Amino acid sequence: MATRPGEPRTEMSWSGWGDPALAAPLPQALETVLREALQIGRRGAAAPALDALELAPLRLPEAMAAELQGIVGPDHARGDHEARVRHARGKSTIDLLELRGGGRLSAPDLVVSPATHDEVQAVLERCSARRVAVIPFGGGTSVVGGLRPDAAGFAGTVALDVRRLDALVALDEVSRLAVLEPGLRGPEAEALLGARGYTLGHFPQSWEYASLGGFAAARSSGQSSAGYGRFDDRVLALRLATPVGTLQLGRAPKSAAGPDLRQLVLGSEGTLGVITSLTLAIDPAPEHRVYEGWKLPSFAEGTALVRRLAQDGPRPTVLRLSDEAETAMGLARPLDIGGGSDGSGGSGASRGAGGSGGTGGGCLAVVGWEGAYEDVEQRRRATAELLLGAGGEPVPGAGDGWATGRYRGPYLRDALLDAGALVETLETVTFWSALPGLYAAVAGALRDTLVGLGTPPAVLCHISHVYPAGASLYFTVACAMAEDPIAQWQAAKAAAGEAILGAGGSLSHHHGVGADHRDLYPREVGELGIAALRAVKRALDPAGVLNPGILLAREGGAAAGEADRE
Repeated sequence: MATRPGEPRTEMSWSGWGDPALAAPLPQALETVLREALQIGRRGAAAPALDALELAPLRLPEAMAAELQGIVGPDHARGDHEARVRHARGKSTIDLLELRGGGRLSAPDLVVSPATHDEVQAVLERCSARRVAVIPFGGGTSVVGGLRPDAAGFAGTVALDVRRLDALVALDEVSRLAVLEPGLRGPEAEALLGARGYTLGHFPQSWEYASLGGFAAARSSGQSSAGYGRFDDRVLALRLATPVGTLQLGRAPKSAAGPDLRQLVLGSEGTLGVITSLTLAIDPAPEHRVYEGWKLPSFAEGTALVRRLAQDGPRPTVLRLSDEAETAMGLARPLDIGGGSDGSGGSGASRGAGGSGGTGGGCLAVVGWEGAYEDVEQRRRATAELLLGAGGEPVPGAGDGWATGRYRGPYLRDALLDAGALVETLETVTFWSALPGLYAAVAGALRDTLVGLGTPPAVLCHISHVYPAGASLYFTVACAMAEDPIAQWQAAKAAAGEAILGAGGSLSHHHGVGADHRDLYPREVGELGIAALRAVKRALDPAGVLNPGILLAREGGAAAGEADRE
């Protein structure tokens, strides 16, 4: 894929993940094993031809389309069938199943690609005045329904694609800051900064295709978060275009001049405005990188060791721990099938360890260090001493294998869907003291629900992001597809959401709320919290045109999900 602005971009598969040239079917031997283990009786529906998809009729008035074309230029306002399909859904399993389902699909009427902040502002003002829904679009990698708006009742729907906002605007080497535009993909941003000797240090599994604007809008967390922090930790200033004007936020690293309004934008998922500029903290590119795999006696003992490293150090740059089930499956064939705009990736922290044989039980941790050579080696030796003293054993090749293969995992999800397996991920986060209970509650809810539906699952889990006070849990679920796989997963996801809230966890650590978590979200933040967010939205988006039904249910709008299929 292209890694530098100005080069042609590799477009993602419209019906799956990533570069279509890298897609591959499951090996026959693995498909046979999965069919037996998961009791799969039939293959999944194949994706139809792109031009065979039936889309909802156009609703946008021709005069409005002409107005928007006048703002962005005739070459950057597309209403053709392919453009509409490519902006119709994200990359969750539900999104992909809808694309494969054969029914009439809702899709934006027009895709506009502004090149400047002023063009974005003008598009938003015009759409607000005409009551046209606007769906901000970065890399299209949402895995929580962030591109399935509730747009019923609007005069039309426009996807606002930020791909032409793709510049490194400024680099402040004294403050170690970079001003970057939101349409840059992860590799493009790294190439621009790397040429000057710097890095963002942000590498979620969606890195190859997700945009910087999407990282901010969904509070993404990358696989090196133990060392570099989350993406929102690195946002020191931003500019937001809204239907009623521009917000320019962030005059200093920290301030006591009232509440930090940057935090309203981070995680707002395109519901308050469109981010057109980000000022981000950067680090010198590391001179030395080392990734290792360690077998630890059990998930409970491994969790205690991971907590010790997070709280007392030495803290690695990368720190991940798979449970027993994920370790056993991952060493044979990595099941790292997540994706998303945000996040650390899917399961299988043991990716790449295949070929080294089994571990004879236990759990696999991936531990990585980046930085100056002497500092890396000092932290590495101290960590190894701690792990060896706790009964850990090195797993040769596991760390390097994970590092080289960490972006290939989502392709496997597509092949599993073809084979008739329902595969999806979900993640959560809590404090260390509540982590064991959360782990048991969510895994139990997933198993009980899917067994009750007649499709016993494999439930895998890993710790992928750590803090002194707590950590995230990332679950991967695989089972045979039911007759209605969308309803099947929705039932399992609902049960998992109830378990998360009941065990004191958060509905999301880095994927966001989207449409999938929206109905449970008020129970996490409270009705007063929702009322406060609604008040902000009314101030910035009085006509409610921005990503309607995402994050917040529409006030007086269509019922949830009514606009998904028309």
